[in-house]
Amino acid sequence: MKTKFSFIIPCYFNELNIPVTFSQLLENEALFGNEVEFEYVFVDDGSKDNTWGELQKIQVQHPEKIRLLRFGKNVGSYIAITAGMKKASGDVNVVVSADLQDPVELTFEMFNHWKNGFKLVIGQRSNNMDGFVSKRTSKLFNTMMRKYAISDLPKGGFDFVLFDSVIKEKVLETGEKNTNILYLMFLLGYPTATIPYVRQERKLGKSRWTLKKKMKLFIDSFIAFSFVPIRILSIAGFFFGVLSLIYSVYILINKLSGNIEIEGWSALMIVVLFIGSFQMIGLGILGEYLWRILDEVRNRPQYTIIEEA
Repeated sequence: MKTKFSFIIPCYFNELNIPVTFSQLLENEALFGNEVEFEYVFVDDGSKDNTWGELQKIQVQHPEKIRLLRFGKNVGSYIAITAGMKKASGDVNVVVSADLQDPVELTFEMFNHWKNGFKLVIGQRSNNMDGFVSKRTSKLFNTMMRKYAISDLPKGGFDFVLFDSVIKEKVLETGEKNTNILYLMFLLGYPTATIPYVRQERKLGKSRWTLKKKMKLFIDSFIAFSFVPIRILSIAGFFFGVLSLIYSVYILINKLSGNIEIEGWSALMIVVLFIGSFQMIGLGILGEYLWRILDEVRNRPQYTIIEEA
């Protein structure tokens, strides 16, 4: 019996990439011989160009192996991946980008690791060909996550992964929102292999992976997997409490000894403003956690599928 292999491919403004990417995916099938049946799940994440039209074209040519989903608006690649996971029916699944930055031929080596018992196989970025700013922000993100959230996270980060259907079902069961779904797979603790590769520069079209989206991913990932922000508030609160107690004793002693002068308004205002700003930052951090809790419990749909094929 053939193994079913599902490719999950989130798409956003990828009309130029779709024909080339799918051509490479078809060529990649030859590496696997006759032991694998392929399925391709493309998720159009609310693109405003002709991405959906290009996807329909390739589905007409290969209706037996292509599944399409189209969102009403852009909600983010990780939610698109989740929707693709729900649609995929493979024994083994892989997430690849639609812009040719991930080497699809690496999926054959990943598949061999899966056959040897690894439930999760990670394409680990040893380097990438992105611009200077993108490289630095990516490195900072990975460093922060390794230091304060998931210490054994592969260096360089990853978003190119192969995973068993068992992991897929476990992740979907959690139903978590505002999280990094790929890091959640790693956190489950199943046998994992890593394969280093160099992420290529995007050659066609313009990336829509904006700084705003990167910040959203960082905040979601950090809050989802780390208690450090809350711990910092606790330690800082204790520290300022001790300082306040010492300062109160100092004021009391000077008051009793008659050394308190009217001058001192400036120093008092500095203390008030400093403590006040700290409190506002603390409330902001707590608000991030509380908002995510609210988003989980009210159970609003993360996306709307307006077309499916």
